[in-house]
Amino acid sequence: QVRVITAVRLVPYGAVVSYGAVAAAVGCPEAARAVGQALARNRTPVVVPCHRVVGRRGPGGFKAGLGWKERLLQLEGAILSSASEKRKASRVVLT
Repeated sequence: QVRVITAVRLVPYGAVVSYGAVAAAVGCPEAARAVGQALARNRTPVVVPCHRVVGRRGPGGFKAGLGWKERLLQLEGAILSSASEKRKASRVVLT
């Protein structure tokens, strides 16, 4: 969980990264669901921007609700409200 939180803190404002990419970045490429579980336990969403982690085919989950996740991403310029807009979102590679 600590490695996931550390990796997600590196995702810059206005960018998104997939659960799978976070899993790969922490050395567990098959553990995308575990990344989601770790982020569900995030107690500091202001410090650890878990709203910037998205699924391959959609926004994924968010403790405060998907509406809040989408609003936060729209405010940051990483709009994910439709499939065509999802392609425009800035995806980052965590190393």
